[in-house]
Amino acid sequence: MKDILQEIVAHKHHELELLCARKPSLREALLQSETGVIAEFKRRSPSKGWIKEEGRADIIPLSYQQNGAAALSILTDEHYFGGSDDFIRQARQSGVTLPILYKNFVIDEAQLYAAVLCGASAVLLIAACLSRQECKSLMDKAHRLGLEVLLEMHDERELEYAELEPDLCGINNRHLGSFHTDVEVSFRLAERLPREAVKVSESGISNPDTVKALRQAGFRGFLIGENFMKTDHPGLALHDFITQL
Repeated sequence: MKDILQEIVAHKHHELELLCARKPSLREALLQSETGVIAEFKRRSPSKGWIKEEGRADIIPLSYQQNGAAALSILTDEHYFGGSDDFIRQARQSGVTLPILYKNFVIDEAQLYAAVLCGASAVLLIAACLSRQECKSLMDKAHRLGLEVLLEMHDERELEYAELEPDLCGINNRHLGSFHTDVEVSFRLAERLPREAVKVSESGISNPDTVKALRQAGFRGFLIGENFMKTDHPGLALHDFITQL
């Protein structure tokens, strides 16, 4: 007679292997993409209020995929951005296979487990929110869970975090204290990042010519949310943007 408990535990080990297996790679997707656009599902902003309160996670992310996005970013912070971990689940269930960035203010490894459980491929770590040691600890844990790390920096003081060798180095053009946005931040800091880093410019990108210039400066990823989400059809807005590239 077979032991049912042993069978259940063996199957659980298999489930955990699948759960912690590396997901679609954000890094590789950007290196292989001709556009590098990371299209963001973002319903709300602390500075602007609701951008698209009725936006559906089972429709817009898939439309992004169908219209040429290299990868997706999905806001999961509920209080300030109207997000939810469930939005990533809904996107996956709708048929999204692209890498998905878990976009939140991650300060504890419990959030990394949440990112894995909802189907994210990578997680955002923000230098301004973490000490260097906290960042390293969370990065190591993320990698053990099969998640890539996009490490976000904003100014010269935070560039030392790039020495931790994250999978991707992000430059946020938006100051998270004042929410002032200036794409020149990316141009200014690009040459200060390690040459081999996969660089991502985040926020304030609304013109295809800006993407072209950023690519010339060494960036491979371009995170764009509000520019698409404020339109009636974000996926079609993405398509038009990529056409101009």
